[in-house]
Amino acid sequence: MKRTMPSLDGQAVVVTGAGQGLGRAFARHAANAGAAVVVNDVDAGRAGETAGLITADGRRAVASAHSVADADEAQALVGQCVSEYGRIDGLVNNAGLNYAVLPWDEDPRLVRDLVEVNVLGVIYTGLAAIRVMERGGSIVNISSGAALGQRGRGTYAATKGAVASLTYSWALDLEVAGIRVNAVCPLARTRMVLGCERSLRNCPPDRTPDKIAPLVTYLLGDRSRGVTGQVIRCNGPQLHIVGQPYFKAPVLERDEWDDEGVERAFDEVFAAHLEPYGLEKRLPPTMREWLEPPHVPTHLDDRAVVGDV
Repeated sequence: MKRTMPSLDGQAVVVTGAGQGLGRAFARHAANAGAAVVVNDVDAGRAGETAGLITADGRRAVASAHSVADADEAQALVGQCVSEYGRIDGLVNNAGLNYAVLPWDEDPRLVRDLVEVNVLGVIYTGLAAIRVMERGGSIVNISSGAALGQRGRGTYAATKGAVASLTYSWALDLEVAGIRVNAVCPLARTRMVLGCERSLRNCPPDRTPDKIAPLVTYLLGDRSRGVTGQVIRCNGPQLHIVGQPYFKAPVLERDEWDDEGVERAFDEVFAAHLEPYGLEKRLPPTMREWLEPPHVPTHLDDRAVVGDV
C-alpha cells in the first residue's frame, strides 16, 4: 500500500460494508492515515479479516457485524465506535447491494432488501452518527453514477439517486453543526462489476479499490473542511465533480396550463430542449430519428450498458 498522509490522526471512523472491495480499501487507507476504525460488515469473518489487516499494519481497528438495515443495530454500531474510541468523527456509508434485472423481472423481496441496505442503511447509520458528533465531523456517502440512469439496474440506480439527494439535504441541514456531508461515485474492479461483461471491459484490472480510497480519506479529514454538499466521481484515473440537477431554461409561464397549452409547449418549444438521458446519454426518440441510426437491443447484456456501480 502506498504511503498515506497522517491526515486523520486522533480521529475515529466507522466504515460500513468494509469486509472486502471498496469498503476494505477505505478502512485500510483511513487507518493508515491515523484513524481508529470500526470495520463493519454483516459478514463477521470478512470484517474480522479487514480489521486484522489493519492491526497487522500497527494501526487501530475493531470489527463489527451489525446490520445497517436495522435502525437499532445501526445505533449499536455507532455506539461501539464511541465505546471503543470515545468519539466518532467520520462515517463512510459504503454498505450496499446490487443486482441486474429488467423491470418486468423484478422480485419485490429483492427490491425491499436493496432499499433497506442502500437507502435506509445510510439514513439509519447517518442519523446515529450525527447525534453523537459533538465536535463536528464528516460523512461520506457512497453513491454511484448509476443514479443518472442505467439499463438493467433501475432499483439500484434509484437507491443511489436517493443517496445523492440525501447528501445534498444533509449538507444543508448540518453545516451549522460543523458536520460536512459529501458523496462519492466510485468505479473500481470489485465483485459488483464481475457479473457484467461490458463493465469488465470498461473497468480494467488495474482500477483497484485502493485507487479510490485517497479521495474518501481526503473528504473525511480537515483538509477538506471547505467541501460539503458535493458528489464526486472517481474511476481511478478520472476525478471530477458531478453537477447537481437544475431547472433548465426556457421556463414558460401562463396563468394556467390546459391540455392544448401543454401540447404546444412540447411541440413548439421543448422538442428542441429535451435532455439525453441515462449514463449512456441516450437521445429522446424524436431526436434519435434524426441524429443516430436505429439499434434495438436483443440481449440483456446489450441492454445493460456499462455504468458506475
